[in-house]
Amino acid sequence: MLYIGIDWGEKVHHVCILNEAGAHISRLQIPHSLSGFQRLDAERNKLNVPARECLVAIETNHNVIVDYLLDREYIVYVIPPSSTAGYRNRHRTSGAYDDPSDASLLASIVYTPSDRISHRRLQPNQALTQEILGQVRLIEALRQAIQRQSNQLRAALVRSYPVALTLFSELTLPITLQFLQAYPSAAEANVLSRETFEAFCRAHGDHRRDLAAQRYACLVEPLPAAQPAAVQACREQIRVLAQVLLLQVHCRQEALERLGQLFSQHQDAFLFTSLPGAGKLLAPALLAKFGDHRARFAQANEVQALAGTCPLTRRSGQRREIRFRRGCDREFRRIAQQFALASREQSAWAAAFWQEIRSHCASDSHATRILANRWLAIIWKLWQTRQAYDEAHHLQQRAQRRIAK
Repeated sequence: MLYIGIDWGEKVHHVCILNEAGAHISRLQIPHSLSGFQRLDAERNKLNVPARECLVAIETNHNVIVDYLLDREYIVYVIPPSSTAGYRNRHRTSGAYDDPSDASLLASIVYTPSDRISHRRLQPNQALTQEILGQVRLIEALRQAIQRQSNQLRAALVRSYPVALTLFSELTLPITLQFLQAYPSAAEANVLSRETFEAFCRAHGDHRRDLAAQRYACLVEPLPAAQPAAVQACREQIRVLAQVLLLQVHCRQEALERLGQLFSQHQDAFLFTSLPGAGKLLAPALLAKFGDHRARFAQANEVQALAGTCPLTRRSGQRREIRFRRGCDREFRRIAQQFALASREQSAWAAAFWQEIRSHCASDSHATRILANRWLAIIWKLWQTRQAYDEAHHLQQRAQRRIAK
């Protein structure tokens, strides 16, 4: 058995190898290239130990070297950088460190059983689940970009073209953005005839003549005019932002459709679809964060801790301190809290539970996080038993537990 620590970098990786006695038997620096990775394999071969008997510690799983190691059956442990910092203090009181010493430290973590047991072996999800998570992240990135660009567009319209904000129901609708591309200033829109405006609406999928008439009346209503200099300054900004936003909106819609296709192929889709309020985005998002490996979370509190929905408790003597959990998967926490919020609209018990605890919480977000924590325990149980959620059964179980108390 070999114990390998890798301090990774963008261009080079520092490697330390320990034998079964914990002695340093090899130190090397390899470039971030196929030849560099093969050099690590060659070093292992010289020691006559198969890859499946090598425990590797590294601080990331978002690097090609990790894919290389997994493909060759190395046993990989991902050590959070915050944990590595704590181990450093145990080995060096001075606080000094460098890349080779960190590689040695990582190797010692997987060598020491009491340290290794605190970390989990990296077991990647199947390709389908990884692609689902990739689509979820793409959709969220597009949502954030759309929010930023729409805020900028709204500010420009408020300054020079406020009537455009009232024509259609939402600023990010395709018809709104197409109108702003074609008529990026009030002066250009005011010269439109009613027939031309109605033709524009029909050409972009809106055939409601009564609404078109109301919109046209709003468009041509006399309003205070912005200064010509402000109009000129904002005109091109409005046109370009509308163009960019339209592309982002289309890309997000395509990503949602792709996500639905991928999600429907997953063997656990029925479970997450059954969750009240999960919808087309949160159901696959929750599936991707739970993953494929049931053994990854032996107990519900492990998934709750990862998602950061449960608090952090510190005890020392008679002192007991409860704090907000900052060390967690923040993406998972956002998804869990969004689902908890959505569940209140479709789950009677979730709405009642939130109302019950709200008066004891510091904020709406705090109450939603507690509800999310409860939901994660329920989902974990369903996930372990491969059962769909049944609201009636859940209410029955809650009633029985209350009677038992």
